[in-house]
Amino acid sequence: MPPVINMEKCTGCGVCADICPTDVFCVTEKKKPPIIRYPEECWHCNSCVLDCKWAAIELRIPLPAMMLYVDAPAKAGQ
Repeated sequence: MPPVINMEKCTGCGVCADICPTDVFCVTEKKKPPIIRYPEECWHCNSCVLDCKWAAIELRIPLPAMMLYVDAPAKAGQ
């Protein structure tokens, strides 16, 4: 299941595309929200969620992986 980008919160900074180890995100234009190019490649590593300064990305964890998933601690100030 691919990450979900909240278009109202996203500023189009591109940090998620830079940080993603599997190149799930694709920035097509500066200051525009990225598109999910390869949704099936998402490892659910949470790096995009943790590095998004505007909390604009949410992960949807597949049911079988929920038993193994450990949520990262919340960022300070949220």
